[in-house]
Amino acid sequence: MKRLSYVAATLMTVWMLQSCGGGNTESKHEDAVDSAQAVNKETAPVDQSSSDFAVKAADAGMKEIALGKIAQEKGVNPQVKAFGEQMVADHSKAADELKSIAAAKNITLPDSVGVDYKKDIDDISKKTGKDFDKAYVNEMVKDHNDAVDLFRKASDDVTDPELKAFAAKTLPTLEAHQTHVKTLDSLLKKNK
Repeated sequence: MKRLSYVAATLMTVWMLQSCGGGNTESKHEDAVDSAQAVNKETAPVDQSSSDFAVKAADAGMKEIALGKIAQEKGVNPQVKAFGEQMVADHSKAADELKSIAAAKNITLPDSVGVDYKKDIDDISKKTGKDFDKAYVNEMVKDHNDAVDLFRKASDDVTDPELKAFAAKTLPTLEAHQTHVKTLDSLLKKNK
């Protein structure tokens, strides 16, 4: 009962902090990731490295889905549009699997992208034409380098067996994305 009261108090505090953000959407986006990490730290559903991985993976996945949708609309090169479609499909599938694991383990995931990723999405979405294609592909190269590192480390170091298996299972798909987008980046640079 004492633990339940503590959890309720923590959740109430998180809710009040988010409410204080008022109209500042960046604050709300930042709080979604920070709040998820804070709740997980207080409730300790699994070890800290496992819950941190889940939060980071969810945040990164939401970014890939959002940018993939924008690429399908704004991309000029058909291969950029197709890559955006693939990002939405593959990252949505991974996000659904991660949400299922997190729900079973009582891990709180963010419900929107963090402020840094929100800024990346906003900056790229303002571009048009070939400038959009170039910015999107550059971001995908960077993001997939980061994602491969995150998932490779998690598949080695995370102690929760389901999250470790999720990381190991998802890693080959991310590596395939990484290879694909590097090829796409080279193609776009040749066709300036």
